[in-house]
Amino acid sequence: MANPDVKDELEALDALESEAKEFDKDAEIERILKAFRLDAYAVLDLQPGVPESDIKLCYRKKSLLIHPDKTKNPKAPEAFDRLKKAQLELMDEKHRERLDEAIADARMLLIRENKWTVDSEELKAPEFAKKWREKTREVLVDNEHRRRRQLKGQLQEEGREQRKQDEELDQRKRKRQHEQDWEATRDQRIDSWRQFQKGRSSGEGKKKKKMKPIG
Repeated sequence: MANPDVKDELEALDALESEAKEFDKDAEIERILKAFRLDAYAVLDLQPGVPESDIKLCYRKKSLLIHPDKTKNPKAPEAFDRLKKAQLELMDEKHRERLDEAIADARMLLIRENKWTVDSEELKAPEFAKKWREKTREVLVDNEHRRRRQLKGQLQEEGREQRKQDEELDQRKRKRQHEQDWEATRDQRIDSWRQFQKGRSSGEGKKKKKMKPIG
C-alpha cells in the first residue's frame, strides 16, 4: 500500500506542474496578443530571415501550446487565429519579401537619420535592436496606410467605372425601349397618316368644286 504522504506529495507536484503549464499558456497568449500584428515575425517571436523549417517548427510548438482545445483561457481563440495568420504570411513568399524589405528599410532609415555607417559600432549595441524594432513598426504602419489609400483609390476608380458602365447600359436600354415602342406603334402611325392623307385629298376636292364657275 502506497504511503499516504508520498501520494499527497505526488499529487501536489502534479498540481504544480499543471499550474505551471497553464501559466506558460496564459503568458504566451498574452505575448501574442500584445505583439505588433503587422510584423509576423514578432507574432511568432522569430528573428527576421529564419528558414521556413524554423517557421513551421515554431508555429507547431506554439499552436499546440495555446490551442483553444488545450486551455480554458477565453483569449486563446483570438491568439490562435493571429498565430495562424502570421504563419501563413511568412510562408507566403511575396508577403515575406515585403516584410523583409520593410525591416531592411527601417534599418537604413535609422542609419541615415543618425548619420551612421553600416560598420558603425552603434549598430551592435542592444539599444540599436530596440530602435530598429520601433522604426520597423513605423515603416510597417506607413506601408499599411499607403496600401489602404491605394486600395481606396482603386475601389473609387472601380466605382466610377461601374457607374459609367451602368449609365451606358441604362442608355442602351432606353434606346432599345424607344425603338421597340416606335416599332409597336408603326401600324397606328401608318393608319393615321393614311387617314390624314385621305382627309386632305377630300378637302382639296371640295375646294376645287366650290371654285368651279357657274354657267
